[in-house]
Amino acid sequence: MSEAVKERQTEVLISEFERLLNQSFDYNFKVADVVKGTIIKVDKGGIFVDIGSKTEAFLPLKELSNVPFSSPEDIVSVGDEKEFYIVKEENEEGQIMVSLRRVHYAKNWDKLNELRQNEETITAKVISLVKGGVIVEVQELRGFIPASQLRTGTPHEGLVNQELQVKILESDAKKNKLILSERLALAEERKRIAGSIVANLEVDQIVEGEVVRIADFGAFIDIMGIDGLLPISEISWQRIKHPSDILSFGQKVQVKILNIDTDLNRISLSLKRMEENPWVSVEGEFQEGQIIKGTVNKITTFGAFVNIYPGVEALLPVAEMSDSHINPFEELSVGQEVEVLIKRFSPQERRIGLSLKDVKRAQQ
Repeated sequence: MSEAVKERQTEVLISEFERLLNQSFDYNFKVADVVKGTIIKVDKGGIFVDIGSKTEAFLPLKELSNVPFSSPEDIVSVGDEKEFYIVKEENEEGQIMVSLRRVHYAKNWDKLNELRQNEETITAKVISLVKGGVIVEVQELRGFIPASQLRTGTPHEGLVNQELQVKILESDAKKNKLILSERLALAEERKRIAGSIVANLEVDQIVEGEVVRIADFGAFIDIMGIDGLLPISEISWQRIKHPSDILSFGQKVQVKILNIDTDLNRISLSLKRMEENPWVSVEGEFQEGQIIKGTVNKITTFGAFVNIYPGVEALLPVAEMSDSHINPFEELSVGQEVEVLIKRFSPQERRIGLSLKDVKRAQQ
């Protein structure tokens, strides 16, 4: 056999050996994977681990343990077989970075993924407020609940340290991303119990509840586990700009049930009807032609609304402000006390008309 042929065969054998060797290390190590390995060297700068990759994996001392230690030998020894968490994939030198302290967290991620797949409800503790939501702790991991997924709709200090029942929307260990929803968990619970609760409620029944959410259009009141809507128009007989003018989160209130939708298991509530209708009370208080004092509550292009009795507003038309053409915004201001004459008094129709210029005439 010629030397050339021998050299060619040797090259082929070496090439095949390299191929088989590389194939033996052909593992697809990915960030967040948990793999088995053996400690092969303990050094002051870090630890080297055989995990079956092309080169030894590197375990930095900061990734060794969550427990303080004076020497790495306090935690591991050469020959120890353990599970390791992949922190970084291969660098240019083919080395992988691993962690021992994160294995516990990785198993918690696996558990959360299983809970998400099973659509189970879990408990999360609020630890801080951030822009757009709250940070929570669950299974020793940090998660995020967007404001839109909170029962309250907006984060507030009262949530800190509270435990919430939540559903997992997204869990990704590689991105360290855990997104949760309280509203989804509550919706499921509400669906389970709403029918039996609504069946035991009646229109005009007075019930006690807790303010759990405040919005521009009203407030949601927890009634025995389900949320009833208290519209802004049913909060007070007096004009209010926002429900938060009267209500606060967590406040206990007694309300009257206005309507029950048994098909949708929804209830609407009233707070103002817990008090006597001021339009009934005012019937014997005033009469046409009487001059009284009131407070301007609102000004419009066509006139002003004047509070003449708690919960009762009367209209002062712009035509009744002066004999000449005026701008009501220049003539009056909100909060101003005015002396007016009752020109029309029909409390049954909830209409009371006032005049400012008639008072001025009487004073001339």
